[in-house]
Amino acid sequence: MSPAKDKKTKFRAIIIAYPAALVAIALALNLLLFGVDPAIVALPSKPLIGALVIGALLLVINHSVLMTTTELTRLKYDLKATPEEWEASERSPADISAKAQMELERQHNAHRNATENTVYFAMLALTLCLISPVQIAAQIWIICFALGRLGHAFAYLTGRDGVRGICMSISLIALYGMGTYLALALIV
Repeated sequence: MSPAKDKKTKFRAIIIAYPAALVAIALALNLLLFGVDPAIVALPSKPLIGALVIGALLLVINHSVLMTTTELTRLKYDLKATPEEWEASERSPADISAKAQMELERQHNAHRNATENTVYFAMLALTLCLISPVQIAAQIWIICFALGRLGHAFAYLTGRDGVRGICMSISLIALYGMGTYLALALIV
């Protein structure tokens, strides 16, 4: 096997094992550090609402940063957002440089990635808060997710791949932490 093919095979194995490893970490943290209480449906406590508010505010800041940097990229490269804007300008999409296209795509990818992850977060966090979880577990998972997403967006937009990977892992462990907590709470 060629060195390039061998390297691809190794990375393929890492990519496949990555989610399972993060689930295992989240599961271990729930079992060994936080503990898991049985699911009892109730209104969330004030500290849990506080964690949701902090998480939501951090995610709104993240959205605002992504929205603003996207518009600044459009301004920098004189890009338009709609067909009507292009028609009203003296330029056309064919005039976009490869660099401008790549930078706008970076912005769109960062925004899309944040949105995709936030959907799962909202479902898991709201459900978690309704089953009377161990408060510190819920607070840590909720706030770590939001901080991970902020870090991910910053790293993505500034081209810091290593930091982006770490922040992505933090936010995914938080998602898996909420998910495994919910699953465990239903069976204990």
